[in-house]
Amino acid sequence: MTPLSALLVREIRVATRIGGGALIGVLFFLTVVTLIPFAIGPDLTLLKRVGPAILWLGALLASLLTLDRLISADQEDGSLDLILMTDTPLAVTLAVKAFAHWLTTGLPLVIAAPILSLLLNLDLAAAMAVTLTLLAGTPGLTFTGLIGAALTLSLRRGGLLMSVLVLPLTIPTLIFGVASASAAIGGTPLGPPFAILCALTLIGAVIGPFAASWALRHGQE
Repeated sequence: MTPLSALLVREIRVATRIGGGALIGVLFFLTVVTLIPFAIGPDLTLLKRVGPAILWLGALLASLLTLDRLISADQEDGSLDLILMTDTPLAVTLAVKAFAHWLTTGLPLVIAAPILSLLLNLDLAAAMAVTLTLLAGTPGLTFTGLIGAALTLSLRRGGLLMSVLVLPLTIPTLIFGVASASAAIGGTPLGPPFAILCALTLIGAVIGPFAASWALRHGQE
């Protein structure tokens, strides 16, 4: 097993142990998707039209809900100091942590999306289109949230401030995620909106760990 794969396995175990984030995220996702149709009313045509936006909004809020434990758990048990002193580049370690966090909290949201789509009057093709966009976009939400988690690590009640900081950064992902899903449901190929969505995730995966590593090292000085 390579050092990176061993690190990934360790981080998955830690992420699974520290908070039940997957269950909390999915339950919150279910709550959002269930309540909004009650507010909209029984108009099935309208519900189908806004279904992708509801699913994306629910996934975004559920992702923000679990980000506060991304780094803070390491600070609480003292392992953050060991991470900062290790020979492995901090940006690489943070990237692995973010990916492990997405596997344990973001991926369950993607898996739940086709089932929750039934509540929004979406057919199978539409549900799979939304799921594909969530699969492409939710990792970008996690890597973006990594920056906020690092910036607010040393602050009391940093979880609320982190959400305030991260939410504006996630708006482009939300816009192009909904746009690409709506285009697919309308019979148009995913095309440019989906390509931009993938590009945003890639940019977040590159910039997020480096920005978070800088914030962590600066905060420890």
